[in-house]
Amino acid sequence: MNHLSNHNKRSEDLYQQACKIIPGGVSRNTVFHKPYPHYAGTAKGCYVTDIDGVQRIDFANNMASLIHGHAHPAIVEGVTKQIQNGTAYTLATEAEVRLAQLLCGRTPTFEKIRFTNSGTEAVMAMIKASRAFTGKPKIAKAEGAYHGTYDFAEISQTASPDVWGDINKPNSVPLAHGTPQGVLNDVIIFPYNDIERTLAILDQQADQIACVLIDPVPHRVGMVPGAKDFIEAIYQWTRKNNTLMVFDEVITYRVTYSGAQENYPVKPDLTALGKIIGGGFPVGAFTGRADIMKVLDPSEKKLLFPHSGTFSANPVTMTAGRIAMELFDKEAVDKINALTQQAIQQIQEAIKIADVPVSITGAGSMFRVHLKATPPNTYREAYQTKEVKALLNEMLDYLFYEENLMMINTLACMFSTALSQKEIDILSNAFLNMFKRFKPQIEKIQ
Repeated sequence: MNHLSNHNKRSEDLYQQACKIIPGGVSRNTVFHKPYPHYAGTAKGCYVTDIDGVQRIDFANNMASLIHGHAHPAIVEGVTKQIQNGTAYTLATEAEVRLAQLLCGRTPTFEKIRFTNSGTEAVMAMIKASRAFTGKPKIAKAEGAYHGTYDFAEISQTASPDVWGDINKPNSVPLAHGTPQGVLNDVIIFPYNDIERTLAILDQQADQIACVLIDPVPHRVGMVPGAKDFIEAIYQWTRKNNTLMVFDEVITYRVTYSGAQENYPVKPDLTALGKIIGGGFPVGAFTGRADIMKVLDPSEKKLLFPHSGTFSANPVTMTAGRIAMELFDKEAVDKINALTQQAIQQIQEAIKIADVPVSITGAGSMFRVHLKATPPNTYREAYQTKEVKALLNEMLDYLFYEENLMMINTLACMFSTALSQKEIDILSNAFLNMFKRFKPQIEKIQ
């Protein structure tokens, strides 16, 4: 299938230039594509036009970070005004205080908050704060869960059958070559949504664990929400063992008005944020109990966790984030979640019409399509073989080149408020066409 014949060579030429100065030609592997990545030209709302002049509907929204799509007028206006007054200073800003007030007023567990420049930084700082507060060195995280690129947080995010070990005691598997053994030793891996096995694993090193890190709807695990009894069991275990339960809501804060944690009777001690709270600019934050966050307070006699960052809480990001989150009010949350449910229903109808063994998981304004009849409930069930990944890439290419749709590379969608029923109809029709076209291959991999 030759997808490239109808496109000119601007992207290809630019990529050849990029390869001479950037490893692999890209600064983030998520946009890498063979034979070459495509380069954005302009974007507005839910539409992106690349430098070759092709317009596509955006269902990826820069990996879930653009809750209002591209170039929202109110955000553009606010940021433009701020830029004219400066982009960063060696001074605090009112913009930081205003966004902090908004977020802490939005979610009851957010007693104190600190800003960073990315979700990776937020998770890293949250882990370090947990160590500083508890005096313990280790963390526990779910097999397959993605928490950014901090050494400790990335362990076992891509564990495979040849190395992942016994389900009763999963191995700590490095992501990056050269990861120190000491890092592996300090990360305990448990199977998500499996209460009995998880508690048994945690019990073995209870006196060493600073925090149990939870993504309440872990995308890489399968985009399956954490079961309420599982989250409650983790919480009760942490209460008994002087350990913190911390949430990574970098992606999932969009699930409800107050984040995915609103869906649980027990609440995290700390929460990491990112993505949508920056209004389209680089951002991260970690927040939670005031007594824990005190480890960061420079006015304390003993500062347990010194924390700074040259561009942390810069006024451009803070301004964009405040405007974005003000616009993402309860009405907007309900509307985007309802639209997402409508999209899922229409895609499920396409699955029935095409008669393919496909399932859907998700929460709030995000969902993921799986090439299997029964939706996975664990990372090992969601794990994709080379054959499945190859087919998935073909299907993503079909949607990108033939249907002019942008998706996240797990065949997932992260909606923005810029989308309407018009785009949902286009999406579901594209999926129907795709299911019909790839039906033999989908059935073959079952």
